[in-house]
Amino acid sequence: MPFNTQLMDMLRSVPDWLATVVLGALPVSELRGAIPFALYNGISPIYAYFLAVLGNMIPVIPLLLFLEPVSMYLRRYRIFDVFFSWLFERTRHNHSESFEKYGTLALIIFVAIPLPATGAWSGCAAAFVFGIQFRHALPAILAGVMIAGLIVSIVTLTGISLYDLL
Repeated sequence: MPFNTQLMDMLRSVPDWLATVVLGALPVSELRGAIPFALYNGISPIYAYFLAVLGNMIPVIPLLLFLEPVSMYLRRYRIFDVFFSWLFERTRHNHSESFEKYGTLALIIFVAIPLPATGAWSGCAAAFVFGIQFRHALPAILAGVMIAGLIVSIVTLTGISLYDLL
């Protein structure tokens, strides 16, 4: 059974509010999937926003706290050391100017843009790669998630296509 079918079966078997929180917490869907799902299933816009933001923030604290120790542990193995070296170098090369110039504001903007490869999960990785301390990263990611939630809610409720805006 394909993953999407399994996920949809699982989501149908739990209350809509819980499915919204779960979708918000998953790295693939985050808010971009949770809010439209909730609104489609009749959850009020404010409640859908709250549930999706809550779900999206659930993995943030563990990610911010444990990305460094886990990566340090994995770097003992050559394949992971090569991978992390490549990933960090690539990320720093592509985004270091923005993060050096704007710091946590760049992190807020990066998380707030509701496009693929942006969001809370990627924001945690960016905070780790650029050495943004937990006390600065957590509120920046929360602000970005809240802004992204507003954008996704407005786009979903108005029926505007993001592709039309681009």
